Amino acid sequence: MRASRWTRDAAPVAQALLEDGGESTRDRILRVAAEKFAQKGYHATGVAELGDAAGIKRGALYYHIGSKEDLLYQLSRRHVEEALTRGRAVTADTTGAVDKFRLLVREHLRTLAARRDEVIVVMHEMYALTGRRAKELNKLRSEYEQLFAAVLREGVDEGVFTSAERIEVLGVLSMLNYTYVWLDPNGPISVDEIAERLTDLILHGVRVPSGAASARRAVPRRRRLAT
Repeated sequence: MRASRWTRDAAPVAQALLEDGGESTRDRILRVAAEKFAQKGYHATGVAELGDAAGIKRGALYYHIGSKEDLLYQLSRRHVEEALTRGRAVTADTTGAVDKFRLLVREHLRTLAARRDEVIVVMHEMYALTGRRAKELNKLRSEYEQLFAAVLREGVDEGVFTSAERIEVLGVLSMLNYTYVWLDPNGPISVDEIAERLTDLILHGVRVPSGAASARRAVPRRRRLAT
């Protein structure tokens, strides 16, 4: 398989061209593209606009990105790869399906909070990818889905989860993915606390267990998100 211009030519150059703040040319292009695509959409953002925002002339920008679709592909896969790496690390170092699940949710939200613009781009624009790029991104997303599915299956085997069917897996991921709409990393509730509360919601729902209602009334209410 032929390497793309990004990986063959631009990446070594980009890594060498570090800015004063330590940001490479490649990272600056990706950051600016994520911001612009998230704000205006992939199709509404022109290459010239990206170059101006990144402080790079149009010809040089094409040299670094290969094509606009290459740029979308790099953005789309980067946060999925990071989430996969984080998820595999915590599940490998943890025993027990419930604890693994909690850590998976936490790392998912941490990645989302750190790369929110990229998540918005993936959720809204990934369908603009074609051919090999679309297949490779779908493969990565499938691997990530299987990471959650494996933990749910482990929980079924342990007798702590009721099901690991795909509808449950997709339901969990849908709940977590769409937190990008309202999650504020700088808000009154930390990302980790939100992850804990969502985990509890998934595992236990909102119904008070039988006989526990009176005990729960004595527990102080948790902080609320600003509306």
